[in-house]
Amino acid sequence: MRRHKQNILLWATDHRVLLGLWLLLGVIAALTKLPLHRCNNFLIFKGVFWHALHQTPMYAPYPAEYYDVNHYGPLFSLIIAPFAVVPHWLGLLAWCVGLSLFCFWAVSKSTLTRRQQVFIYWFCAHELLTALFMQQFNVGIAAMLLLTFYCVEKEKDWLATLCIVLGMYIKLYGIVGLAFFFFSRHKGRFALSFFVWSIMLFVAPMLISSPAYIIEQYKDWYIELVHKNAVNNFGYGEGIRSNLTNISLLGIVRRITLGSYSDLWLIIPGLMLFCAPYLRLDQWRSLSFHQMFLASTMMFMCLFSTGTESSGYITALIGCCVWYCCVPWKRSRLDISLMVFAFILTSLSPSDLVPAWIRNEWIKPFALKALPVSIIWFKLSYEMLTRNYTQGYGTENIRRH
Repeated sequence: MRRHKQNILLWATDHRVLLGLWLLLGVIAALTKLPLHRCNNFLIFKGVFWHALHQTPMYAPYPAEYYDVNHYGPLFSLIIAPFAVVPHWLGLLAWCVGLSLFCFWAVSKSTLTRRQQVFIYWFCAHELLTALFMQQFNVGIAAMLLLTFYCVEKEKDWLATLCIVLGMYIKLYGIVGLAFFFFSRHKGRFALSFFVWSIMLFVAPMLISSPAYIIEQYKDWYIELVHKNAVNNFGYGEGIRSNLTNISLLGIVRRITLGSYSDLWLIIPGLMLFCAPYLRLDQWRSLSFHQMFLASTMMFMCLFSTGTESSGYITALIGCCVWYCCVPWKRSRLDISLMVFAFILTSLSPSDLVPAWIRNEWIKPFALKALPVSIIWFKLSYEMLTRNYTQGYGTENIRRH
């Protein structure tokens, strides 16, 4: 029996098994959504390339092609191009599998130990499947944040800023990677490379269109994002989509209060709480302290954005795993309970494992998917302001210079 348990443990922690699992999730998501009426997001994404190629408006509705409109930046036309020019089934399969493997690779390249990586692979597998079902690029954003942090820690500032600018021009969210700027040992190089990549990737879509067209599309993108933000905040009477966005801490508060106010009343205090740990200069030499900023960034991005959808929580849950694993002390029963709470309410709530009446009457209308992550983020913020991260708990914790 003991040997049998050891074999199961070895199997469950084998990276080849976990790689196969995440690859399989990508295949399952693609096969499930292969019919055209079930992969609307992928149709929108393919349209970004073809509209850029033919220089037709990227942000106009195309009801004959898909419902809803594009919300991704012009640069996305190049990212999606290889998946748009091949047959539909192959493009969708390659897209879902590619996103899954990209995120798997990013976790494997992170500053986490092998044991911590295994925990993420298992804990976030269901949330990954949820994101892949929506074919959203949120999986890629999570991977880019992990790679940005890894590259900063490894002094690869050019690659770190490439990830930041890619994410920024695709879906804006990547800009939160600038939170790691203060941990760079080469801040001048970081700033220069950010500027260079910003210019290069701004003009990159012009390779398949024209300068005038791309500049106009950037203007339209801004207009579309402003409109989308307004709908996310006040569009609760617009049918089913009213429960599909603003699944965030902002959304919880607005759904409870039903008030007409600026989100800055919540965002500014949240940003101040996010930044306050930077003042603890004595903790900067701790790798664990840096990793807590990674966790905080991945959660903050989801909690304080009106555009957060259910599929975006692959990023937040990876952040929760980093929070749980990467501290130099033993986690308490409360911390374990919070992770169980996050797995049940945040990860499992969109699935049929949760009764439909609970999901439709409580979780969706009040954006409760964001609740466990919100609690964990506040606890993380408190810990970053009060705990000592320079004391090892059985492992080396000091960042080497």
